[in-house]
Amino acid sequence: MPILEHLWIIPLLPLLGSAINGLFGSKWPNKTVDSVALGSTGLSFAFALEAVREFFPYYAANHHAFVKPFFDWIVAGNFRAGFDLQFDQLTVVMVLVVTGVGFLIHIYSTGYMAHEGGYYRFFSYLNLFMFFMLILVLAANFVLLFVGWEGVGLCSYLLIGFYFLKKSATDAGNKAFIVNRIGDFGFMLGMFLLFRTFHSLDFKAVFDGVALRSPDAMGQFGILTIVSLLLFMGATGKSAQIPLYVWLPDAMEGPTPVSALIHAATMVTAGVYVVARSHLLFTHAPTAMYIVAIIGCATAFFAASIALVQSDIKKVLAYSTVSQLGYMFLACGVGAFGAGIFHLMTHSFFKALLFLSAGSVIHAMGGEQDMWHMGGLSSKIKVTFWCMLAATIAIAGFPPFAGFFSKDAILFSAYNYEHSGKVLYAFGLITAALTAFYMFRLIWLTFFTQPRYDEHHVHVHESPRNMTVPLMILAVLSLVGGWFAFPALWGGPNYFAEFLAPVFGASEIAGGEAAHSLELTLSVVAVVAAAIGLITAWRMYPKDVKRGPSEGLHKILYNKYYVDEFYQAVIVGPLVWLSRNVFWKVVDVGIIDGTVNGIASGTTAVGDTVRHTQSGNTRSYAVWVLVGAIVVFAIIFWPILHPASLGGVR
Repeated sequence: MPILEHLWIIPLLPLLGSAINGLFGSKWPNKTVDSVALGSTGLSFAFALEAVREFFPYYAANHHAFVKPFFDWIVAGNFRAGFDLQFDQLTVVMVLVVTGVGFLIHIYSTGYMAHEGGYYRFFSYLNLFMFFMLILVLAANFVLLFVGWEGVGLCSYLLIGFYFLKKSATDAGNKAFIVNRIGDFGFMLGMFLLFRTFHSLDFKAVFDGVALRSPDAMGQFGILTIVSLLLFMGATGKSAQIPLYVWLPDAMEGPTPVSALIHAATMVTAGVYVVARSHLLFTHAPTAMYIVAIIGCATAFFAASIALVQSDIKKVLAYSTVSQLGYMFLACGVGAFGAGIFHLMTHSFFKALLFLSAGSVIHAMGGEQDMWHMGGLSSKIKVTFWCMLAATIAIAGFPPFAGFFSKDAILFSAYNYEHSGKVLYAFGLITAALTAFYMFRLIWLTFFTQPRYDEHHVHVHESPRNMTVPLMILAVLSLVGGWFAFPALWGGPNYFAEFLAPVFGASEIAGGEAAHSLELTLSVVAVVAAAIGLITAWRMYPKDVKRGPSEGLHKILYNKYYVDEFYQAVIVGPLVWLSRNVFWKVVDVGIIDGTVNGIASGTTAVGDTVRHTQSGNTRSYAVWVLVGAIVVFAIIFWPILHPASLGGVR
């Protein structure tokens, strides 16, 4: 059976795993739950590999994406939204990342969550997330994509609040859900405007229609620019960009595997994927692209500066994720969509590894997450240390690790961008130095400085093999994952860019000797910037370092520029006051309830008055009968006795 003809199998398997564990897992031992969860995701990964194998000869023969309509889902007049799935080069990258990295994280979770309550529920949610994420990246129209988009948001809410007895976890889940709804509102408006303009939401129909239109001029807010900005509004929510980034750091309240899978490797990249998938729309809206580049660059720098001083090991990685997502949007904004997806792929390797390694550290430390209560762990959890060091070298941008090649491609593209490219490049370069600093600060504080914990009460131990083996696999991917682009620095082919050229066009692989010489020079500059960050961290955090007071700029950064407090004072607080004192007390209680209660009270009063006429007194009833008879006779005989009342007719 050709899998390419039955793409629905790839997302269906995790859905079945989620349903089976959700319905029956509470009565099963952990090993049975593991078999269902790992079996479903492992088979999904295997089928994805087979679909990729089948796609290459298909594309060689047909030279276009494989699109398979399965059934009509919504039909209303001329509008049709089908359960249509597609497979092209971009889908290949996304599906392999989701299923491959997702499978490794599922394996890791069997060790990390082994002693947690709600074990079956956790894996049911995790499998459900895989289903929705695969629907998102396989969809051939915006409607089905939006189903996956909302589904991963739902799973994020469930998994962030997995420890639902902790108020901080439930608050974080609510925050993520509400902030994402703000972005999703813009995304829906963008979809409505797309349908109004092109009378379809199928990718092919929309993008063919876009290709026939003239691009908006720079500075012009035409229909294509507005649609692009509305879609990007959704992306800023899902991918945690300014101003909707505030939910992601709080999402670290969820279990660490959740942070690795959803908030580092897959879900948060959905916004980048949508912008890349809609690249033709964005290239016809240069103003929107410029805004995407500015927001991405600003977010990368802003989040990196906050990560410099955080003490919670997962919070450092959370702000690092926000920063690296900014890099991806910077790439898309300057037109380097292939470079953005390249960084999305390499980032999924080393950031998943960083989070899982952090989870291994937390596991070894008995749940401790504050780096100032760690130190000296390199000799006690050696596998975790070497794996985390590999991921740190990768994200810092040192060759020959994966992050060097993808970050180099982004900085090179930013440098050559025609609108403020040098400024964007400068901030990107500074961010690279900051990234190296805060990541090696994490390494020094966690593994190299003197122990700052009670060694009599904390028995540090290496994680079990079902946690360390995924770390080692991801460490290898963090090393070799960028080698697809390796020859490009010396004038050779960029295999990754060539692979995505059918989707994004050949512009990103064009160049010459001068361009390659410039890229090599910029690469050296980027490595020097990363080295400066490394050396600065090494000098600032010696072996006997002690935690100093938080004051001045350090205090501002530690408190995250007080953005949450600003939002609370300016947006959340006034909305809560308005809801409580106007919409509830005045509108709901005063007007709506008052009207309903007033009608009820009036009816009661009338009924009470009429009730008194039923006194049980015979003489009273006789009087009312007489009065009634007089009234009836008056109505009947009045026109006869007074014909003038009939308008003069005799």
